[in-house]
Amino acid sequence: MGSLPVACSPECAPPQMRVKVAASDLAPLFGAQRRHLEHFFERLDLTQAAAFAQVLLDAPGAVFFTGVGKSGIVARKLAQTLASLGFARAGFLAPVDALHGDIGSVFPGDVLVLLSKSGASDELLALAPCARAKGAYLISLTSAPSGSECPLAAACDLNVHLPLQGEVCPFGLAPVTSTAIQMVFGDTIVAAIMEARRLSRDQYAANHPAGKIGKTLIFKVKDVMKKQNELPLCKEGDMIMDQLTELTSKGCGCLLVVDDGYHLIGTFTDGDLRRTLTASGPAIFNLTVGEMCNRNPRTITADAMAVEAMEKMESPPSPVQFLPVVDGSNVVCGIITLHGLVSAGL
Repeated sequence: MGSLPVACSPECAPPQMRVKVAASDLAPLFGAQRRHLEHFFERLDLTQAAAFAQVLLDAPGAVFFTGVGKSGIVARKLAQTLASLGFARAGFLAPVDALHGDIGSVFPGDVLVLLSKSGASDELLALAPCARAKGAYLISLTSAPSGSECPLAAACDLNVHLPLQGEVCPFGLAPVTSTAIQMVFGDTIVAAIMEARRLSRDQYAANHPAGKIGKTLIFKVKDVMKKQNELPLCKEGDMIMDQLTELTSKGCGCLLVVDDGYHLIGTFTDGDLRRTLTASGPAIFNLTVGEMCNRNPRTITADAMAVEAMEKMESPPSPVQFLPVVDGSNVVCGIITLHGLVSAGL
């Protein structure tokens, strides 16, 4: 292992001035990172990339990703992303654990993707022949030139070279560019697989039932709308002042004006109340809801996506806080509010 410097304890360390990072310090670093990434894009062998994508598409069994250190973190992320598509069983195989029993999850026909910047990680070089003996197809993603400098490439069935100009690190050692390249490459291949398999929104949503992604793709208006006794309903002949309790008690900030068959006639909001009171004064006691309601409100159907309702609320000419939910005959079946959408996590 050699000799490592002995770190000083915090008690012995001399006091240090507060270190700052200025925008002028960041500019050359981001510029260097951009040049390194451009180097990668300009020199990536797309034939190798396509061969890699095809192997993943055609995999008859599971697809495992593995790596050590920061490459291992990228490998775990790519495995999780591929698994979320639902096309194939995918997972992360820790190289050391694999050599102590976990390789039992690998079967003939499975694919093992090994990520290594150097192409010479001892743990991966030890794992490769064991995985091959299990009948796995091996793919290496490395940034070292093929040949004696990249023994992992020689141990695999396919090697994809990820061109690396350098690391944005004062020593050129910390994997701050190589891991970015690995992530960009892997995620782009996943996007290509999604397109090749014609992945639909519904298929994607089936594997993302929670979180904002799932809610955006799964939730419909009928899942989050208020209905039945929660609806602030009134008739157009009702006096405005007689409907104040209905207007304020249902938490919608509005009244839905309907006829005897519950067909929507219009809406009357708390904003309409304030404007009417300002304009009419005491005469408001003689006004009906039907005289002052908006007879052309935005509406939506129960089967529309909830995210569509939010977009409709925020659309020009001015945003609104609610949408009446109607069926094909314009009969009111619910109301969806911006507060309800936000509360649902959308």
